Amino acid sequence: MSETIESTINHGKSSIDKTIQHLADELGKIRAGKASPNMLSSIKVDYYGTPTALSQVANVSAADSRTLSIQPWEKSMLAPIEQAIFAANLGLTPMNDGEFVRINIPALTQERRKELVKQTKSLGENAKVSLRTARQKMMDFVKKEVKDGYPEDAGKKKEGEIDGMIKSGASKVEELLAVKEKEIMTV
Repeated sequence: MSETIESTINHGKSSIDKTIQHLADELGKIRAGKASPNMLSSIKVDYYGTPTALSQVANVSAADSRTLSIQPWEKSMLAPIEQAIFAANLGLTPMNDGEFVRINIPALTQERRKELVKQTKSLGENAKVSLRTARQKMMDFVKKEVKDGYPEDAGKKKEGEIDGMIKSGASKVEELLAVKEKEIMTV
């Protein structure tokens, strides 16, 4: 019986880690006024009829804090890269100079910064809901096992372990949100 509880707790730990990693990835996509290659990570380019990640057809780098530089490995990919950026509707305007595609990142207004903070908090709340769901599943399983004959004091110990994992995960979520909020609000 203890093996099944341990495997359920290990599955829960993995779920918590995935939730935190997903939140970090999503927060990385929110632009905070600084140019970051992650801003373009979701863009798919039409590469000879196949939707392909931008990073697989070009080198994407931040030339400075306000400019992204995209150097395709094939010059014929300049136009499809431009089209993909326009199609992604990120509010960015690519400029093609024959060798590179450059994107100037406009400065954020105070109003836009506040909207981004709201979006960040929404992502954080979704992560917390996911943590609570994982906690509920693990707790229900432990309680079911206690009913089926698992020692009650060991069950309470496992519940305490689960609560500790969830508190740790929630504090990591709060840390990520605080860092991103500070980054967004810094002019």
